[in-house]
Amino acid sequence: MTIRVLLADDQALLRSAFRVLVDSEPDMEVVGEASDGAEAVRLAKERGADVVLMDIRMPGTDGLAATRMISADPALAHVRVVILTTFEVDDYVVQSLRAGASGFLGKGSEPDELLAAIRVAAGGEALLSPAATKGLIARFLAQGDGDDDPDPARAERLDALTGREREVLVQVAGGHSNDEIADRLEVSPLTVKTHVNRAMSKLGARDRAQLVVIAYESGLVRPRVE
Repeated sequence: MTIRVLLADDQALLRSAFRVLVDSEPDMEVVGEASDGAEAVRLAKERGADVVLMDIRMPGTDGLAATRMISADPALAHVRVVILTTFEVDDYVVQSLRAGASGFLGKGSEPDELLAAIRVAAGGEALLSPAATKGLIARFLAQGDGDDDPDPARAERLDALTGREREVLVQVAGGHSNDEIADRLEVSPLTVKTHVNRAMSKLGARDRAQLVVIAYESGLVRPRVE
């Protein structure tokens, strides 16, 4: 299956470079280019995009607002947004995850990393390395709102989870892969995947990245700033 990619960046030169890179791969193609967030949302619908590479800072409707619009539209439930940012240490990163992005990637990443990110996002996984999850995400969630109190609504939603699903969610928030979680809990990777999928369904999470956010915001996991 060919992954349909939409490029959203206000710099034409960058879009051109990304297009050449993406179109060079046999399993993906660029289906459109947008110079602002509003155009990105429109083209995501019209072109049937699977993954949107979204610049976070654009004139008019920025990438954050566009991500919220895509995440809130049931017709775009299958679309995954990968935020591209010049500054990876940026408060907007966590805001974008909360808005529904599947992850983020620095514009200075290697070409192979960008292509891998597209495939990961298209597969419904979170584009968050263990290091990013444990470090950047935890730090931003601790500092982003200036409020350390858990979200009561999020905490209440955790009541729907079984004890094992909570255990798995804690491990996911720690940045561990399914294989690592399976080893830690002495179960099979398939069992872990089932628990992750059930937790996503019960919590209304689009993907693994959203599970990480919910785990921190609900207070199930407390950020540790190193």
